[in-house]
Amino acid sequence: MSSRDDAASAAGPANILPRITDAAAFRKLPVEALPALAGEIRDFLVASVSKTGGHLGPNLGVVELTMAAHRVFDSPRDKILFDTGHQSYVHKILTGRSDGFVGLRQRGGLSGYPAQDESEHDVIENSHASTVLSYADGLAKAYRLRGEDRHVVAVVGDGALTGGMCWEALNNIAAGDLPVVIIVNDNGRSYAPTIGGLGNHLATLRLNPSYEKVLDAVKEALGRTPLVGPPMYEVLHAIKRGMKDAVAPQAMFDDLGIKYVGPVDGHDIDAMTSALERAKRFGGPVIVHAVTRKGFGYRPAEDDEDDCLHSPPAFDPQTGLPLKSGGTRWTGVFADELVAVADERPDVVGITAAMAIPTGVHKLAAKYPERVYDVGIAEQHAATSAAGLAIGGLHPVVAVYATFLNRAFDQVLLDVAMHKLPVTFVLDRAGITGPDGPSHYGIWDLSVFSVVPGIRIAAPRDAQTLREEFREAVGIEDGPTIVRFPTGAVPADIPALERVGGVDVLARDERKDVLLVAVGAFGQLAMETAERVRGQGFGVTVVDPRWVTPVPGVLADMAAKHRLVVTVEDGVRNGGFGDSLARTLRDNGVHVPLRDFGVARDWHPYGTRQELLTDLGLTAQDLSRDITETVLRLTEGSEVRV
Repeated sequence: MSSRDDAASAAGPANILPRITDAAAFRKLPVEALPALAGEIRDFLVASVSKTGGHLGPNLGVVELTMAAHRVFDSPRDKILFDTGHQSYVHKILTGRSDGFVGLRQRGGLSGYPAQDESEHDVIENSHASTVLSYADGLAKAYRLRGEDRHVVAVVGDGALTGGMCWEALNNIAAGDLPVVIIVNDNGRSYAPTIGGLGNHLATLRLNPSYEKVLDAVKEALGRTPLVGPPMYEVLHAIKRGMKDAVAPQAMFDDLGIKYVGPVDGHDIDAMTSALERAKRFGGPVIVHAVTRKGFGYRPAEDDEDDCLHSPPAFDPQTGLPLKSGGTRWTGVFADELVAVADERPDVVGITAAMAIPTGVHKLAAKYPERVYDVGIAEQHAATSAAGLAIGGLHPVVAVYATFLNRAFDQVLLDVAMHKLPVTFVLDRAGITGPDGPSHYGIWDLSVFSVVPGIRIAAPRDAQTLREEFREAVGIEDGPTIVRFPTGAVPADIPALERVGGVDVLARDERKDVLLVAVGAFGQLAMETAERVRGQGFGVTVVDPRWVTPVPGVLADMAAKHRLVVTVEDGVRNGGFGDSLARTLRDNGVHVPLRDFGVARDWHPYGTRQELLTDLGLTAQDLSRDITETVLRLTEGSEVRV
């Protein structure tokens, strides 16, 4: 822990944290106990998250900020909202939920985000950035219309402010003269350092009012930012030459009609409390600019240049190092292949939405920094900017989590696909991902994007097919492509017996009872299922379509030679691959029964990937039982007809 936290712990009474049974108990604590409590909370966070994994760095950075918010405002009557919700761990502790951290992000345990079924203090179960100010705008309007004297507090990171929704909301909040207090948690980062003009603008006033000192600090900070540093510093230097003083944040927000307080040291409880009390008394919209340090108080997080231990797996609390290696991961395979393709093709460029390291694009940036664009948390802009790059003669590769591309559907549809532009979207964490919960499950993309005219979607089953299908994707020049894969370790390669019409045949028997079509990473599951079905005396052909949209026409020919078609996919069934294949069979006059297995259209709880797949019946045992029973019914039906 930092010397500051050590001093705080020594100055105050020990074992304060167990007394925080609810928000009211916290508010009753004497002021002199708060620094010691802050130290206890940091110790608790490190000890807890080291066992379960979770969002550590962001929460270490908001300890005092959150404490001050709960001292000044009366939650749950006053609503405290977080953008994004992964920085709500301290909020959970201060509202009496520390006992639940033993099961953080696990089945039956605490959510990693606010959760309404956990506490009346949790309002929105958000984890997609840049949304909280719109929630706050609506809540404040509702309270005013109902005649309720309540405050709405929105804690929003400077990274989230790179998203356009925040600015749309600010425009409306200002126009309504609503009692909304916006705490900007300015740590210069989302996952990695915050990218773009706003981040640099806020950086110019980090605690020191001297313009020359601030400019030097910004120059140093930007010099460490490989993607945009030097050009952005030149812009700031031009401002210096052309203006007597830097443009201050208060001027920017005053123009919107929102009062500005700050910058405030976000790790000074007294300063934060004073600033929030002033904001509360004002009665209208106020921005409190809190400067914090991600990972504050825990040296391994502070020293982690990549992401300040943003969301580590279980780790050694003494060193911050993970307890075990995850082996070769899907993201790593893609990252290496992206660089290999870029070596061969100077037209290939990368785009990421504030997630260069989580999506693997950082490897391309390290080798070709001028060919990578981090647009901030702005997936819509990423898609349309990629369209512009494609019009300009390049082939953009947009790497995002599967769940986040949903935000850019209109841009993919109209800005990219309608113009038949060669843009490749690489979707990491497709399918059921586990501990991040329902808002992060990448189960929608096959249903959502398969309706886009001209789009092609690939689902590799292993490392070799990921490399192969990614290369095929960037070789397509007459429309957009998507390559989707899950998170975690890559399974062993499954060699194909042969390729027929673009479809890989993975296994087959002389007897043709079942055509088992496996989408992407479910290839291994399909092979295990087929082995069990064979044990019941039925023949199974296992195929991987590789490109799932559009449906390969050869599958209709294959289906016609079998008694039952089965599809297995890691996405929602409604509108998924199974639906598409069923339609293809009907269109081709193939009237073979089809059973589609996938994810039910629902909000699925937290748990490991395997726990959730078991719940969904997506295991070899469950699938083989269902398939065997279906084939037996078909056999009995045939005997009756005879």
